[in-house]
Amino acid sequence: MEIVNRKARHDYFVVEEYECGIVLTGTEIKSIRDGSCNIGDSYGHIRKGELFLLNMFVGIYKEGNIFNHQETRTRKLLMHKNEIIKLDNKVKLEGFTLIPLKVYFKNNKVKVSLGLCKGKKDYDKRESIKDRDIKREIAKKNKY
Repeated sequence: MEIVNRKARHDYFVVEEYECGIVLTGTEIKSIRDGSCNIGDSYGHIRKGELFLLNMFVGIYKEGNIFNHQETRTRKLLMHKNEIIKLDNKVKLEGFTLIPLKVYFKNNKVKVSLGLCKGKKDYDKRESIKDRDIKREIAKKNKY
């Protein structure tokens, strides 16, 4: 099971990718296994030397009763302290943004691929759409 943020690569240039752990409750893990998760509008934020993921939607688990979680709560990401300090410097000084690219399972643990991104302008988006269309046409011609 892999949840991908398809909008991220369209709206941002991804400079680097980092793998982080995420702190979840029991019902959140079950909901992610079911696939009811959305990271389209979420972003990373560094506060007091700790890394957090804001606006990540995890749907309510059907069999969760009173122990269910809030759907869009702030979740803590787990990363080494020196990596967090490096990311904080790049975000503050160079104007980068932390965007989750995908959520996936690795050895039965939920991991988040966090991208260090720079925003695209409109003409960059048009250029990438044009490149994608050209690649699609070449693949179509090679197929026949």
